[in-house]
Amino acid sequence: MKWIVVIILALFTLNVFSQAERKFVRRGNRQYEDKKFQEAEIQYRKALEKSPGSVAAGYNLGNSLYRLKQFDVAAQRYKELSEKQKDNQTGNNDYYNLGNALYKSGKYKESIDAYKNALRKTPGDMDAKHNLQLAMKMLDMEKQKNKEDQQNKQDKEDNKQDDKQDNKKDDQQQNQDSNNQQPDEKQGQQQDNQNVSGQISAQDAERILQALENEEKNVLKKVQEQQKQVKKVPVEKNW
Repeated sequence: MKWIVVIILALFTLNVFSQAERKFVRRGNRQYEDKKFQEAEIQYRKALEKSPGSVAAGYNLGNSLYRLKQFDVAAQRYKELSEKQKDNQTGNNDYYNLGNALYKSGKYKESIDAYKNALRKTPGDMDAKHNLQLAMKMLDMEKQKNKEDQQNKQDKEDNKQDDKQDNKKDDQQQNQDSNNQQPDEKQGQQQDNQNVSGQISAQDAERILQALENEEKNVLKKVQEQQKQVKKVPVEKNW
């Protein structure tokens, strides 16, 4: 009898939680239809609090997050649902939406895998085929861009190395030219020194002038003495 009471209470509790979960899901759906995605997200999370395994609440929550452009979080939600629905043939939308969220996040390789899984469940899904081709194209473009960026980076490194080599050669050439010019500069300096050594200093010039003046005085003195000697010649006597 006790076991029957426990089972009845458990069923009643589950029913209460189920009703609460459906109530929040319905509220969230109304908010979602009115494009109030933030409010819808809140209602779906409340539904999951009442019933964590609710597929409807989890799926719709992922859609709300996608609309709010929270693509990484939405992708995580879709991924969890796709794992739960892995063996369920009706789980195509989980993989399809997962592919879209990954694509929006720029994760093209992962989105390709998701679209392929969607097509495995529903081979005739033209939307999944179209998005798969688009994701593959974007992945090729990304690889090409990365390749070009890598090549440009390598070219810049090569140019830097070439510039270093050119600068090194220029420095060596300048040093060589400088060494070649040094003898001429020394000779010029020696020539300048010789020119300086051949010049007369002010003191020497003063001594030379003084000597010339003295010599001139001596010559003048001798001339005067000679003149005096001429005057001293005896004059004829007067008779």
